[in-house]
Amino acid sequence: MSLSRFKTAATCVAVTLGLASQAFAADPAKIGFVYIGPTGDHGWTYSHDQGRKAVEAKFGDKVKTTFVENVPETADAERVFRDLAQQGYKAIFATSFGYMNQQVKVAKAFPKTTFMHATGYKTAPNLGVYDVRTYEGAYMLGVVAGKMSKSGKLGVVASIPIPEVIRNINAFTLGARSVNPKATTRAIWVNSWFDPGKEREAALTLIAQGSDVLMQNTDSPAVVQAAQEKGVLAFGWDSDMSKFGGKAHLAASVLNWGVIYTKAVGEVLDGTWKTGDLWWGVKEGAVNIEAFGPAVPADVKKLAEERRDAIKAGKLHPFTGPLKAQDGKEVLAAAMTMGDPDLRKMNFYVEGVEGSIPK
Repeated sequence: MSLSRFKTAATCVAVTLGLASQAFAADPAKIGFVYIGPTGDHGWTYSHDQGRKAVEAKFGDKVKTTFVENVPETADAERVFRDLAQQGYKAIFATSFGYMNQQVKVAKAFPKTTFMHATGYKTAPNLGVYDVRTYEGAYMLGVVAGKMSKSGKLGVVASIPIPEVIRNINAFTLGARSVNPKATTRAIWVNSWFDPGKEREAALTLIAQGSDVLMQNTDSPAVVQAAQEKGVLAFGWDSDMSKFGGKAHLAASVLNWGVIYTKAVGEVLDGTWKTGDLWWGVKEGAVNIEAFGPAVPADVKKLAEERRDAIKAGKLHPFTGPLKAQDGKEVLAAAMTMGDPDLRKMNFYVEGVEGSIPK
Protein backbone atom coordinates (compact mmCIF):
# COMPACT_ATOMS: atom_id res chain seq x y z
CA MET A 1 0.00 0.00 0.00
CA SER A 2 1.32 3.44 -0.91
CA LEU A 3 1.91 6.05 1.75
CA SER A 4 -0.84 8.25 0.31
CA ARG A 5 -3.35 5.39 0.36
CA PHE A 6 -2.36 4.55 3.92
CA LYS A 7 -2.94 8.13 5.03
CA THR A 8 -6.31 8.18 3.26
CA ALA A 9 -7.38 4.93 4.94
CA ALA A 10 -6.22 6.17 8.33
CA THR A 11 -8.17 9.37 7.86
CA CYS A 12 -11.32 7.43 6.98
CA VAL A 13 -10.94 5.27 10.08
CA ALA A 14 -10.44 8.35 12.26
CA VAL A 15 -13.51 10.04 10.78
CA THR A 16 -15.58 6.89 11.26
CA LEU A 17 -14.47 6.54 14.86
CA GLY A 18 -15.15 10.21 15.47
CA LEU A 19 -18.67 9.95 14.09
CA ALA A 20 -19.31 6.84 16.15
CA SER A 21 -18.04 8.62 19.23
CA GLN A 22 -20.32 11.58 18.56
CA ALA A 23 -23.30 9.27 18.06
CA PHE A 24 -22.52 7.49 21.30
CA ALA A 25 -22.17 10.78 23.15
CA ALA A 26 -25.52 11.90 21.77
CA ASP A 27 -27.36 8.90 23.22
CA PRO A 28 -29.81 10.13 25.86
CA ALA A 29 -29.27 9.23 29.49
CA LYS A 30 -31.86 6.72 30.59
CA ILE A 31 -33.69 7.76 33.79
CA GLY A 32 -36.06 5.33 35.53
CA PHE A 33 -38.92 5.86 37.98
CA VAL A 34 -40.56 3.11 40.04
CA TYR A 35 -44.07 3.83 41.32
CA ILE A 36 -46.09 2.26 44.13
CA GLY A 37 -49.43 2.97 42.42
CA PRO A 38 -50.88 3.84 39.03
CA THR A 39 -50.06 7.15 37.37
CA GLY A 40 -53.79 7.79 37.24
CA ASP A 41 -54.29 7.69 41.01
CA HIS A 42 -54.60 11.52 41.01
CA GLY A 43 -52.48 11.58 44.15
CA TRP A 44 -48.98 10.46 45.14
CA THR A 45 -47.96 8.58 42.01
CA TYR A 46 -49.63 11.12 39.74
CA SER A 47 -47.59 13.90 41.38
CA HIS A 48 -44.33 11.94 40.94
CA ASP A 49 -45.15 11.37 37.29
CA GLN A 50 -45.66 15.10 36.83
CA GLY A 51 -42.11 15.43 38.20
CA ARG A 52 -40.87 12.92 35.63
CA LYS A 53 -42.49 14.97 32.88
CA ALA A 54 -40.77 18.08 34.26
CA VAL A 55 -37.44 16.29 33.73
CA GLU A 56 -38.35 15.59 30.11
CA ALA A 57 -39.42 19.19 29.59
CA LYS A 58 -36.19 20.59 31.03
CA PHE A 59 -33.63 18.26 29.47
CA GLY A 60 -35.33 17.30 26.22
CA ASP A 61 -33.37 14.83 24.09
CA LYS A 62 -30.58 14.63 26.66
CA VAL A 63 -32.68 12.14 28.62
CA LYS A 64 -35.02 9.25 28.04
CA THR A 65 -37.34 8.55 30.96
CA THR A 66 -39.44 5.53 31.69
CA PHE A 67 -41.58 4.38 34.61
CA VAL A 68 -42.83 1.14 36.08
CA GLU A 69 -46.11 1.51 37.97
CA ASN A 70 -47.97 -0.61 40.52
CA VAL A 71 -44.79 -2.16 41.94
CA PRO A 72 -45.45 -3.69 45.39
CA GLU A 73 -43.05 -3.08 48.28
CA THR A 74 -41.78 -6.66 48.13
CA ALA A 75 -39.08 -8.65 46.35
CA ASP A 76 -40.78 -7.55 43.13
CA ALA A 77 -39.33 -4.08 43.71
CA GLU A 78 -35.80 -5.50 43.91
CA ARG A 79 -36.37 -7.30 40.61
CA VAL A 80 -37.53 -4.07 38.95
CA PHE A 81 -34.55 -2.05 40.25
CA ARG A 82 -32.12 -4.74 39.15
CA ASP A 83 -33.67 -4.99 35.71
CA LEU A 84 -33.44 -1.23 35.12
CA ALA A 85 -29.83 -1.16 36.31
CA GLN A 86 -28.93 -4.04 33.99
CA GLN A 87 -30.47 -2.13 31.10
CA GLY A 88 -28.03 0.71 31.69
CA TYR A 89 -30.25 3.26 33.39
CA LYS A 90 -28.08 6.10 34.64
CA ALA A 91 -30.37 7.05 37.54
CA ILE A 92 -33.24 5.18 39.18
CA PHE A 93 -35.77 6.85 41.48
CA ALA A 94 -37.77 4.77 43.97
CA THR A 95 -40.88 6.61 45.07
CA SER A 96 -42.14 4.79 48.16
CA PHE A 97 -40.84 4.21 51.69
CA GLY A 98 -41.20 0.43 51.44
CA TYR A 99 -38.67 0.23 48.59
CA MET A 100 -35.78 1.26 50.80
CA ASN A 101 -34.13 -2.06 51.68
CA GLN A 102 -34.58 -3.46 48.18
CA GLN A 103 -32.92 -0.43 46.64
CA VAL A 104 -30.06 -0.51 49.15
CA LYS A 105 -29.35 -4.11 48.10
CA VAL A 106 -29.41 -3.37 44.36
CA ALA A 107 -27.33 -0.19 44.74
CA LYS A 108 -24.49 -2.27 46.20
CA ALA A 109 -24.48 -4.45 43.09
CA PHE A 110 -24.44 -1.52 40.66
CA PRO A 111 -22.01 1.08 42.06
CA LYS A 112 -21.90 3.09 38.81
CA THR A 113 -25.67 3.65 38.79
CA THR A 114 -27.21 6.53 40.76
CA PHE A 115 -30.13 5.52 42.98
CA MET A 116 -32.44 7.83 44.91
CA HIS A 117 -35.11 6.79 47.39
CA ALA A 118 -38.12 8.88 48.40
CA THR A 119 -38.95 9.28 52.12
CA GLY A 120 -36.27 6.85 53.34
CA TYR A 121 -33.19 7.31 55.50
CA LYS A 122 -30.54 4.83 54.31
CA THR A 123 -27.80 6.15 52.04
CA ALA A 124 -24.68 4.86 50.26
CA PRO A 125 -22.07 6.43 47.96
CA ASN A 126 -24.42 5.92 44.99
CA LEU A 127 -27.71 6.06 46.92
CA GLY A 128 -29.33 9.27 48.15
CA VAL A 129 -32.68 10.03 49.76
CA TYR A 130 -35.18 12.77 49.05
CA ASP A 131 -38.54 13.91 50.35
CA VAL A 132 -41.06 16.74 50.38
CA ARG A 133 -42.05 18.33 53.69
CA THR A 134 -45.64 17.18 53.36
CA TYR A 135 -46.28 18.15 56.97
CA GLU A 136 -46.09 21.80 55.92
CA GLY A 137 -48.96 21.22 53.51
CA ALA A 138 -50.90 19.31 56.18
CA TYR A 139 -50.47 22.20 58.61
CA MET A 140 -51.86 24.69 56.09
CA LEU A 141 -54.84 22.45 55.39
CA GLY A 142 -55.39 22.20 59.14
CA VAL A 143 -55.65 25.98 59.41
CA VAL A 144 -58.43 25.93 56.81
CA ALA A 145 -60.10 22.94 58.49
CA GLY A 146 -60.09 24.63 61.89
CA LYS A 147 -61.84 27.64 60.41
CA MET A 148 -64.35 25.72 58.31
CA SER A 149 -65.43 22.93 60.67
CA LYS A 150 -68.75 23.50 62.43
CA SER A 151 -68.40 20.53 64.79
CA GLY A 152 -64.69 20.91 65.53
CA LYS A 153 -64.36 17.21 64.71
CA LEU A 154 -61.86 16.48 61.96
CA GLY A 155 -61.05 13.18 60.31
CA VAL A 156 -58.02 11.74 58.54
CA VAL A 157 -57.98 8.69 56.30
CA ALA A 158 -54.47 7.40 56.99
CA SER A 159 -52.39 4.89 55.07
CA ILE A 160 -49.45 3.17 56.81
CA PRO A 161 -48.48 4.00 60.44
CA ILE A 162 -44.96 5.28 59.73
CA PRO A 163 -43.45 8.56 60.98
CA GLU A 164 -44.22 10.37 57.72
CA VAL A 165 -47.97 9.80 58.07
CA ILE A 166 -48.08 10.34 61.84
CA ARG A 167 -46.24 13.62 61.28
CA ASN A 168 -48.88 14.74 58.78
CA ILE A 169 -51.77 13.89 61.11
CA ASN A 170 -50.09 15.86 63.90
CA ALA A 171 -49.33 18.87 61.68
CA PHE A 172 -52.93 18.93 60.43
CA THR A 173 -54.15 18.91 64.03
CA LEU A 174 -51.72 21.66 65.09
CA GLY A 175 -52.83 23.83 62.20
CA ALA A 176 -56.49 23.36 63.14
CA ARG A 177 -55.93 24.01 66.84
CA SER A 178 -53.96 27.17 66.07
CA VAL A 179 -57.28 28.73 65.02
CA ASN A 180 -59.68 26.53 67.03
CA PRO A 181 -58.07 25.22 70.25
CA LYS A 182 -60.96 22.81 70.82
CA ALA A 183 -60.61 21.04 67.47
CA THR A 184 -59.94 17.29 67.57
CA THR A 185 -58.78 14.80 64.95
CA ARG A 186 -59.56 11.13 64.57
CA ALA A 187 -57.67 8.90 62.14
CA ILE A 188 -58.72 5.65 60.54
CA TRP A 189 -55.88 3.55 59.13
CA VAL A 190 -56.46 1.58 55.93
CA ASN A 191 -52.97 -0.01 55.79
CA SER A 192 -52.60 0.77 52.11
CA TRP A 193 -51.36 3.68 50.04
CA PHE A 194 -53.88 3.16 47.27
CA ASP A 195 -57.15 1.32 47.84
CA PRO A 196 -60.15 3.44 46.79
CA GLY A 197 -62.63 1.03 48.34
CA LYS A 198 -60.99 1.08 51.79
CA GLU A 199 -60.42 4.83 51.57
CA ARG A 200 -64.10 5.44 50.85
CA GLU A 201 -65.19 3.11 53.67
CA ALA A 202 -62.91 4.90 56.13
CA ALA A 203 -64.19 8.30 55.02
CA LEU A 204 -67.80 7.24 55.46
CA THR A 205 -67.02 5.90 58.95
CA LEU A 206 -65.40 9.18 59.98
CA ILE A 207 -68.40 11.10 58.68
CA ALA A 208 -70.75 8.82 60.61
CA GLN A 209 -68.69 9.57 63.74
CA GLY A 210 -69.27 13.30 63.30
CA SER A 211 -66.26 14.52 61.33
CA ASP A 212 -67.32 17.33 59.00
CA VAL A 213 -63.89 18.05 57.44
CA LEU A 214 -61.65 15.26 56.12
CA MET A 215 -57.99 15.08 55.19
CA GLN A 216 -56.25 12.04 53.79
CA ASN A 217 -52.78 10.58 53.53
CA THR A 218 -53.84 8.13 50.84
CA ASP A 219 -53.58 8.37 47.09
CA SER A 220 -57.00 8.24 45.45
CA PRO A 221 -59.78 10.87 45.29
CA ALA A 222 -62.20 8.51 47.07
CA VAL A 223 -62.23 10.65 50.24
CA VAL A 224 -63.22 13.79 48.34
CA GLN A 225 -65.88 11.84 46.47
CA ALA A 226 -67.34 10.46 49.71
CA ALA A 227 -67.33 13.92 51.28
CA GLN A 228 -69.18 15.37 48.29
CA GLU A 229 -71.75 12.60 48.48
CA LYS A 230 -72.40 13.14 52.19
CA GLY A 231 -72.34 16.94 52.17
CA VAL A 232 -69.17 17.46 54.22
CA LEU A 233 -65.82 19.03 53.34
CA ALA A 234 -62.46 17.59 52.31
CA PHE A 235 -59.05 18.37 50.83
CA GLY A 236 -57.05 17.25 47.85
CA TRP A 237 -53.83 15.49 48.84
CA ASP A 238 -50.67 15.60 46.71
CA SER A 239 -52.64 17.18 43.86
CA ASP A 240 -55.76 19.19 43.04
CA MET A 241 -58.73 16.83 43.43
CA SER A 242 -61.46 19.43 42.97
CA LYS A 243 -62.86 17.79 39.83
CA PHE A 244 -63.92 14.83 41.95
CA GLY A 245 -66.01 16.90 44.34
CA GLY A 246 -66.11 20.61 43.63
CA LYS A 247 -68.52 21.44 46.45
CA ALA A 248 -66.58 19.44 49.05
CA HIS A 249 -63.05 20.40 47.96
CA LEU A 250 -61.73 23.19 50.21
CA ALA A 251 -58.13 23.30 48.96
CA ALA A 252 -55.26 20.95 48.12
CA SER A 253 -51.76 20.33 49.38
CA VAL A 254 -50.01 20.08 46.01
CA LEU A 255 -46.57 18.50 45.64
CA ASN A 256 -44.05 19.63 43.04
CA TRP A 257 -41.52 16.81 42.73
CA GLY A 258 -40.21 18.42 39.57
CA VAL A 259 -37.97 20.82 41.49
CA ILE A 260 -36.21 17.86 43.12
CA TYR A 261 -36.04 15.64 40.04
CA THR A 262 -34.67 18.31 37.74
CA LYS A 263 -31.99 19.18 40.29
CA ALA A 264 -30.93 15.56 40.78
CA VAL A 265 -30.99 14.63 37.10
CA GLY A 266 -29.04 17.77 36.20
CA GLU A 267 -26.33 16.77 38.65
CA VAL A 268 -26.26 13.21 37.31
CA LEU A 269 -25.85 14.52 33.76
CA ASP A 270 -23.02 16.90 34.58
CA GLY A 271 -21.28 14.51 36.95
CA THR A 272 -21.71 16.58 40.12
CA TRP A 273 -24.29 14.36 41.88
CA LYS A 274 -23.38 13.35 45.42
CA THR A 275 -25.27 11.25 47.92
CA GLY A 276 -27.18 13.06 50.64
CA ASP A 277 -30.53 13.83 52.20
CA LEU A 278 -32.70 16.27 50.27
CA TRP A 279 -35.83 17.39 52.13
CA TRP A 280 -37.58 20.33 50.48
CA GLY A 281 -40.79 22.13 51.31
CA VAL A 282 -42.62 25.42 50.85
CA LYS A 283 -39.39 27.41 50.78
CA GLU A 284 -38.07 25.54 47.74
CA GLY A 285 -41.42 25.35 45.94
CA ALA A 286 -41.90 21.64 46.57
CA VAL A 287 -45.27 21.96 48.35
CA ASN A 288 -48.02 24.57 48.28
CA ILE A 289 -51.66 25.08 49.22
CA GLU A 290 -53.69 25.55 46.04
CA ALA A 291 -57.07 25.05 44.37
CA PHE A 292 -59.22 26.77 46.98
CA GLY A 293 -62.87 25.89 46.55
CA PRO A 294 -65.85 28.26 46.43
CA ALA A 295 -66.82 27.37 50.00
CA VAL A 296 -63.66 28.99 51.41
CA PRO A 297 -64.22 32.62 52.48
CA ALA A 298 -61.67 35.19 51.35
CA ASP A 299 -60.42 35.78 54.89
CA VAL A 300 -59.74 32.06 55.44
CA LYS A 301 -57.87 31.80 52.15
CA LYS A 302 -55.86 34.89 53.10
CA LEU A 303 -54.99 33.41 56.51
CA ALA A 304 -53.82 30.12 54.98
CA GLU A 305 -51.66 31.97 52.47
CA GLU A 306 -50.20 34.14 55.22
CA ARG A 307 -49.23 30.99 57.12
CA ARG A 308 -47.68 29.59 53.93
CA ASP A 309 -45.67 32.77 53.42
CA ALA A 310 -44.51 32.66 57.04
CA ILE A 311 -43.30 29.07 56.58
CA LYS A 312 -41.51 30.09 53.39
CA ALA A 313 -39.78 32.96 55.16
CA GLY A 314 -38.70 30.74 58.04
CA LYS A 315 -40.87 32.63 60.51
CA LEU A 316 -43.21 29.71 61.21
CA HIS A 317 -42.52 26.04 61.84
CA PRO A 318 -45.54 23.78 62.49
CA PHE A 319 -43.70 21.92 65.25
CA THR A 320 -42.74 24.78 67.55
CA GLY A 321 -43.25 24.62 71.33
CA PRO A 322 -44.91 24.59 73.64
CA LEU A 323 -45.95 21.22 72.25
CA LYS A 324 -47.66 18.45 74.18
CA ALA A 325 -48.20 14.82 73.32
CA GLN A 326 -51.63 13.23 73.39
CA ASP A 327 -51.18 12.28 77.06
CA GLY A 328 -50.43 15.89 78.06
CA LYS A 329 -46.69 15.37 78.50
CA GLU A 330 -44.59 18.25 77.20
CA VAL A 331 -42.61 17.22 74.15
CA LEU A 332 -41.20 20.61 73.23
CA ALA A 333 -40.66 23.66 75.42
CA ALA A 334 -41.93 27.11 74.44
CA ALA A 335 -40.12 28.72 71.49
CA MET A 336 -38.22 25.51 70.76
CA THR A 337 -38.45 24.01 67.25
CA MET A 338 -38.31 20.29 66.57
CA GLY A 339 -35.27 19.31 64.50
CA ASP A 340 -35.31 17.08 61.45
CA PRO A 341 -33.96 13.96 63.24
CA ASP A 342 -36.92 14.00 65.66
CA LEU A 343 -39.39 14.86 62.93
CA ARG A 344 -38.23 11.87 60.92
CA LYS A 345 -38.79 9.39 63.75
CA MET A 346 -42.05 10.83 65.10
CA ASN A 347 -44.06 8.07 66.77
CA PHE A 348 -46.57 9.89 68.99
CA TYR A 349 -49.80 11.81 68.58
CA VAL A 350 -49.99 15.45 69.63
CA GLU A 351 -52.65 16.78 71.94
CA GLY A 352 -55.95 16.90 70.12
CA VAL A 353 -55.60 13.62 68.22
CA GLU A 354 -57.93 10.92 69.45
CA GLY A 355 -57.33 7.17 69.35
CA SER A 356 -54.02 5.34 69.26
CA ILE A 357 -51.32 4.58 66.73
CA PRO A 358 -51.54 0.96 65.47
CA LYS A 359 -48.74 -1.29 66.67
